[in-house]
Amino acid sequence: MDHTRNIATLLTPPGSAAIAVVRLVGPATGAFLRDHFSKPTNVDRCVHGTLGDAERTLDDPVVIALPDGGADVNLHGGPWVVRSMLELARRAGFEVIESCGTELPLELMDGDSSLDREVQAGLPNAKTELGVRALLAQAVAWDEFKRRPSGDDIQAVLADAGLWNLLHPPTVAIVGAANVGKSTLANQLFGRERSITADLAGTTRDWVGEIANIDGLPVMLMDTPGIRETEDEIERAAIERSVVPIARSQLVVLILDVTLPLGEQAALIKKWPAALRVANKSDQSAAWDLSAVGTVATVATTGLGMDTLRREIADRFGCGEFDPVRPRWWTARQKGVLARALGDLRILADL
Repeated sequence: MDHTRNIATLLTPPGSAAIAVVRLVGPATGAFLRDHFSKPTNVDRCVHGTLGDAERTLDDPVVIALPDGGADVNLHGGPWVVRSMLELARRAGFEVIESCGTELPLELMDGDSSLDREVQAGLPNAKTELGVRALLAQAVAWDEFKRRPSGDDIQAVLADAGLWNLLHPPTVAIVGAANVGKSTLANQLFGRERSITADLAGTTRDWVGEIANIDGLPVMLMDTPGIRETEDEIERAAIERSVVPIARSQLVVLILDVTLPLGEQAALIKKWPAALRVANKSDQSAAWDLSAVGTVATVATTGLGMDTLRREIADRFGCGEFDPVRPRWWTARQKGVLARALGDLRILADL
């Protein structure tokens, strides 16, 4: 850890939670706890007391003093409590580093090796159980891998970005013509009613983005307005605003309506040739051969075909049938070590 800078860091993911952990490091840590925590602390011992700002009690955290002079303050995880703690530390002269979905500084992490510290730094980015399990398995997985590696093995690991995608949610845009069932399908993927649905073209007036758990893979799922010619200025503006987010997405899921002639939707297929194509309303009489355009058949209103669609999305990002105990890279440093190790296997020791 860095012993010269006074730093306060939120170790746990931002947002509401049962517990939030703020790590304090630097020479001002002892004075901060004496001024604001009600009890003396002991190294590697849990001490329960109250945290105060002048006459105001902020929380009753558990504080653990660390061997190097730092401390972990385990707060109740409400956003107000966390903000108050970080603001208190800022006023006391600490540099506040909030993770906000990015890796935390390695010098603040526990661990005997760079890989151990990268595991700790990556945990706040793990938004699903699968991501946590995969990260926590990496130290053992790499120890075993380094005993008998080959060039082909390293190439295979380099090509596998599955853990990177688990920790850095890719953006998936749901697009299609108006009233083909995009929002209903999005709600199925979200697992709850997030987008407004109705049997009326133009219901979705802006793109809606939120994290969805796709078989353990977190994705930023965007439900976009139906693409059509319209005289409605608000709807037309919403369609135009969705162009940039769709272009920036890592995957487009194109929803096609089996009851509409394929020719009426051909322009969309041409516009997004690499899209994952979904044939929705497949319980109704089809106006075209579903197999001709390589689609996943769904009925968004009932959930039929959604398991297949989830698998297809996860497969696109290397997370289909994901084995969490396989060695994988998730930082640029690790990827660089692997690339150099192709020329000299001994460089794997740097992991």
